[in-house]
Amino acid sequence: MKKFTLLLITSFALFTLFTNCSDDFLATSSLTQSAADQPFTSVTDVNLALNGVYSVLQSSTMYGGDLNGWQGFPGFDNFGDNAFNQFKWEGPGLFMEGDLNPDSGPIRAIWTDLYSGIARVNLVIDKLMQAQNGELTDDQINVSLGQAYFLRALFYFNLAVYFEDAPLILEPQTVANAQVPKNTYEEITTQIVEDLTFSSEHLPESYPAEQFGYATKGAALGLFARVQLYNQEYDGEFGVLALTEQILGLGYDLHPNYGELFTPENEMSPEIIFSVRFQRELGFDNGETFSATFNGTPKVDQRPMPNLVNAYYASDGLPITESPLFDPNNESANRDPRANATIYFDGDVFLEDLNRVFTGNSPTNYGMRKYIRRNSSDAEGVGASQPGSQDFYVIRYADVLLMRAEAMAETGNVSGAADLVNQVRERVNMPRVEDVEGIVGQQEMIDIVRHERRVELALEGLRFMDLKRWGTIADAFQRAADDPVGPYNPNYSGGRSEVFPIPQSELDVNPNLVQHPSW
Repeated sequence: MKKFTLLLITSFALFTLFTNCSDDFLATSSLTQSAADQPFTSVTDVNLALNGVYSVLQSSTMYGGDLNGWQGFPGFDNFGDNAFNQFKWEGPGLFMEGDLNPDSGPIRAIWTDLYSGIARVNLVIDKLMQAQNGELTDDQINVSLGQAYFLRALFYFNLAVYFEDAPLILEPQTVANAQVPKNTYEEITTQIVEDLTFSSEHLPESYPAEQFGYATKGAALGLFARVQLYNQEYDGEFGVLALTEQILGLGYDLHPNYGELFTPENEMSPEIIFSVRFQRELGFDNGETFSATFNGTPKVDQRPMPNLVNAYYASDGLPITESPLFDPNNESANRDPRANATIYFDGDVFLEDLNRVFTGNSPTNYGMRKYIRRNSSDAEGVGASQPGSQDFYVIRYADVLLMRAEAMAETGNVSGAADLVNQVRERVNMPRVEDVEGIVGQQEMIDIVRHERRVELALEGLRFMDLKRWGTIADAFQRAADDPVGPYNPNYSGGRSEVFPIPQSELDVNPNLVQHPSW
């Protein structure tokens, strides 16, 4: 099979997933689920249960995204200065303008999905522990536990970044013990490190082709490096430098064509370290609409901001304010090729089968191109606004190179950081650091890496995470406010612009849960 066909189940019963009796989805006959009260007796049993965890990642408010609905992680560049969430009610637009609150549906959906995933994976871990000394071999159990711990770490890292303090649940819950207090960000991070240490030690480097998409050693190391970069842990056995050094030896490589990387045809590129997989099938909606678009204008709920567009250098490696190659009347000409691979400019054809031209009919005057479908319908006649089969890349090799470059820059290895930035630039034929910026100091190199992350990873959902760990969210709000986009009024409100509130519905049913101090 090309991809996992995972059943997407949504539940709003926090901590009680997997615990019901015959009506529970685990007790039903399903190709992707096994009964909660039955022991694992084969790898097939384990994989079915793990598929139920992976399926949570396909939710629209996780990685499935939306064309006209509450936003998931693919739309998180709307938080900050990269993009404008024109449908503000989807979440990011309200957040940026200071109008989001604990009763907001988008926040409740993200919280619920994350804890749904945690509840499922905790049950899998519990059953794997019970399977020891049974019919499964130790190696089979450890590989499966590696996947489970990776998934739990991914869920908790997103909670830690966006909610900071949250309940740390590590075993199956019942109604009787569901009312738990919050744990600190530090406690959550300690558990994430423990989970990823196990995963990176026990996961294989690859699987058979039909199992592409399961978490590998590279995926565990990549997520581990992202966590440690966020926490500014650069050195040591579990620092960014040591973790990324291991990834460099696993056979990953940059895809030769940046623009074509973000298409279904190249989902199995050696650049992809971990992706959430999607496969549209007749009569089955798997939730992937982050790549969907309208026929009249490119994707409305994530419009590239002018300050992002202006951040792409001219093809000579100079900022557009300094380069003689830049023509303000033809903005897309002579630019870093990643600009044209990421953004639709006025006059670009955005639906090739209809020869449909983007007329700049967007509040920002730009449209999103990266990941977005390029025809009004596919070979099977499915429209561009309908669910599709584009995988979402959670971790790719270019990100790993730039994580390593940032760690080197922050620890004073300027030349090492420059070499890694050059690797990323060379893929798109942009000039090397020494040929444009010249000999630079440590702070200049840090700024170069930060810029490179922005233009390389734009509209991939990582911008807010970067801004937050750099301590520059307020500056990003100001850049967004300064852009001539309307009606849009970004309003930096201190902590409320840097962390999500715990949903009010959760506080109402759990007297031990306390709202974040900023809220």
